[in-house]
Order: sequence, then C-alpha cells, then structure tokens
Amino acid sequence: LSHHIILSNLDACRMVFQPNRTDCICGVLPFFHSFGYTATLWFPLLSGLSTVYCPNPLDSSKVGEAAGKRKATLLFATPAFLLNYARRVREKDFEHLRIVVTGAEKLPHRIAKLFDDKFGITPLEGYGATELSPIATLNIPDVELAGVKQTGTLSGTVGHPLPGVAVQVIDPDTLEPLPVGARGLLLIKGPNVMLGYLNNPAKTAEVIKDGWYNTGDIASLNKSGFITIHDRLSRFSKIAGEMIPHLAIENELKRGVESVENNLIVTAVPDVKRGEKLIVLFTDAAGNANSLQQTMTASDIPNLWKPLPSSYYKVDAIPMLGSGKVDLKGVKNLALHRVGEEGS
Repeated sequence: LSHHIILSNLDACRMVFQPNRTDCICGVLPFFHSFGYTATLWFPLLSGLSTVYCPNPLDSSKVGEAAGKRKATLLFATPAFLLNYARRVREKDFEHLRIVVTGAEKLPHRIAKLFDDKFGITPLEGYGATELSPIATLNIPDVELAGVKQTGTLSGTVGHPLPGVAVQVIDPDTLEPLPVGARGLLLIKGPNVMLGYLNNPAKTAEVIKDGWYNTGDIASLNKSGFITIHDRLSRFSKIAGEMIPHLAIENELKRGVESVENNLIVTAVPDVKRGEKLIVLFTDAAGNANSLQQTMTASDIPNLWKPLPSSYYKVDAIPMLGSGKVDLKGVKNLALHRVGEEGS
C-alpha cells in the first residue's frame, strides 16, 4: 500500500462521512488491523478531527466512559465489539454518536437491532480488505436535498462502492460478467487497490488482473447498485457437484438460537466419499446438538446443505482473532482435531 493509495481511501471516506471540526472519533480498533489503521489513525489525523482512544476495545465501561466524556460522534467497530457495547455501555455515553460504521465480518441483523434499540442509531455496514486499503463499499445515511431523496442504506447489504471505486460480479469458472442479481465472484478496481504483495509477484498476479482485484468473495449486485456479500469462496463446500454456502447454513441454524453471540459456525473437512463433509461447531449458548438438528430438519434449505446428525461438535468457544473476527483457520483446525479424535 503506497501513501497515494491510502490517501485515496481517506479522500473517498471524507466525501461520504463529511466530517467537521466538531466531530470526535471513538477509536477502539487496533492499529495492526487495516480498518483501525486507516479509519481511526490516519482519517482523523489528516482530517483535523479529535479522537479518544481506548486501548482495550473489550472494556465496554471504559469505552463508554471515554465516548461520553469526549462526546464522540463517530464510531468504527466490528460487530462483536458492537454487541458488547449494546449490552454494557450506558445509553447516555453514546448519545452524541451520529455515525457508527462496522466491518471486518458480516453484521448480524439481531446485533444491529439490539444496538439501534438501545442507542437510537443503526450501524452502517461496510466492506473491504487490507488489499483495498481497506474500505471499498459502504452504507451511508440517506440524504434528501431539494425534495430529492438518495437512499444510502439497505439492510443486509454492504452498501455502494466508495467514490472512485468500481465493482463487477463474474462467473468464477468462465470469468464472464453476470447479470444484476446473480451471485458470483466480486472484483474491485480503483485507486484504493494495492500495488501488490511485497516481494511476491506471483501471488500478486493471482489476485490482480487488468487492475481488477479478486476479492475471493461471492456477492451479488442489485438494480440500485447495493452489494450483498454471501460468503467467502473458500467458505463454500463442493458436495455432489454443488457449491454449498456455509453462511447460509449458519443463518438457518441461528434462527433457533436466542443468543446473538458467536456461538456456532459451519466449516468442512475432507471426506473420502463426498469430497467434503460439513461440520457444525457450537458452544453451550447455542443449545445442544439435538435442538440444532431439529432446527435444520425443519428448515426448507436443500437436504444436501443439511449437515449429517454426526457432524455436530460442542466446543468451549469459537476461535476468534484479536481484531474481533472469527479465526477461520483456527475453526478449520479445531474441526479437523475433533473429527480426528472421534475417528481414533
């Protein structure tokens, strides 16, 4: 990432956030994470905004106290952090917030509603990657000028591309552009795209072709230009010739779970007969294997998508990264370990 690339992302963010000198950012994201590095370090520094930093984003009482004392108006956080704040931060501490942006992982509707019900402000979901410096798309508040309304937010999507950023959805196999509404591989092009991976031209060439960055995510684009991320391509399992999305299965399972915590996740392990086998890891907060199986049985998703009764494994916790994201590699290793234990 060059200085120019990061500055282009900051300029685009300024266009959509329209910050002013009275704004104050509540900085909770770690600087080792690109979202925190760009949004809570360089964005306020180069925009002339004040910032109050909280070293431990999980210390909700300290975060609330700092935000309330400095009358913070902007908050960038992961869904996991927002859940903690919705449960433990006092309403008055967040009363000055005018924009709350979340990213790094998909924002569950229940967390968005919980936060909105308590603080009266809906988190705006965005999307990006370190290779995109990192913000590429974003929901923004609706705008009305001279009687004309521009819809900037659509629940369940990651919004529109930032100014100067182009997107397209292509068929993962043929690489041909797909029509509006079709699911395919998301490509992104713009001044925010990285120069490449350091000292690794081969890997760079794999993900950047003709200026388009291959995100590795399956997405769709509606007629109004809103983008929906369906899952990582790596989080699809090919079983009996069909691509099965792990996230869709998780969403079905969570319908029967009251808790909004990260209490279950779907992954896959190699299987001699079918190529891959779906695995569900769950904690106590998600219930038990029988209740999850009953939810899956009652679901109207295709039977091929439903994990086998023997594929549910209770774990102490779902592996998480320091950034607040699910540790997908840790999840895969844990699943392999549990399946291996059973087979030994």
